[in-house]
Amino acid sequence: MKTNVKIILNLVVGPVVFLLLSWFIWLQVTHQPNWKESLNQVCKAITGPLSWRIWLVVALMPVNWGIEARKWQLALRPIGGIAYPNALRAIFTGTTMASFTPNRMGEYLGRLLYVRSGHRIESISLTIVCSMAQLLVTLLSGLAGILYLRGSLSGPVSAVHQNTGYWLNVLLGLVLLLLLSLTIIYFRLSRLLGILSKIPGLAKYQAYIKVLENFDATILLKILFLSFGRYLVFIAQYGLIFPVFGVLLTVGQLWGGVSVVFLVMAIIPTFTFLTELGLRWETSIQVLEIFSANTIGIFAGSFAIWLVNLIVPALIGSLLILSIKLFKSK
Repeated sequence: MKTNVKIILNLVVGPVVFLLLSWFIWLQVTHQPNWKESLNQVCKAITGPLSWRIWLVVALMPVNWGIEARKWQLALRPIGGIAYPNALRAIFTGTTMASFTPNRMGEYLGRLLYVRSGHRIESISLTIVCSMAQLLVTLLSGLAGILYLRGSLSGPVSAVHQNTGYWLNVLLGLVLLLLLSLTIIYFRLSRLLGILSKIPGLAKYQAYIKVLENFDATILLKILFLSFGRYLVFIAQYGLIFPVFGVLLTVGQLWGGVSVVFLVMAIIPTFTFLTELGLRWETSIQVLEIFSANTIGIFAGSFAIWLVNLIVPALIGSLLILSIKLFKSK
């Protein structure tokens, strides 16, 4: 590839990604029911008497992704590590790439752009460990949330809530199976590698995942602890935002309901974030209407969290792509 073409591509890719992302966001928002009313509520809330809650939610966004960057930095130690500022840039860039791919798989591609050449394939397996830790926390908290919701539906309920109770029982069985399996895999990575090495056709890839043998229980527990800290930030953000839109929940209702929403979002595949807001909205309504009939407020709160935690970081990441030389001049 000629040098001039490479320079043009390096200058064009970032702005194009930014414009595409902005367009996709607009499509996603305008395809949701009651989006105008919810957007109007969000705009009013920014200057309302409870606006401090919204700004605190915004302030927690870098804390959220900062913890994720620290997790990833810790996970990359077996291959020489990465500076924290670069880890943070990689997290934002990964969020951008995830926006265009099914089930956010592009996140791995965005992150490895910041990994030293020669270790990029290995970094994928290490990133998966971080994802496993976050999923473990989500499953465990979601299990507690399901039990709480089942207890809330133990008395006389409507036909709609009876249907919700049925799906909670189905979800409970699935979560127990996933939680048991993932816990064994997470804390027995070396044994898993031994099993994979015996599978025909996978031996040639063993060099890329052998790095997982360097994980000891201490590092795994640290990553798990950071994942739980990030989860607490998520819960705190919802606890701050819902009262702004008139959704008043107790601590138990908030944790129980939101943890189940997170659980569904984690285990149901989505095809880019164009479907994620719809799934987030539908799940939030189905679960949280057990405690509140304010469906507009529930959507507005979920919409605000979606904007702060996913869309703003994705836009930041699209701008950071400008500083990455995707194509070398030589």
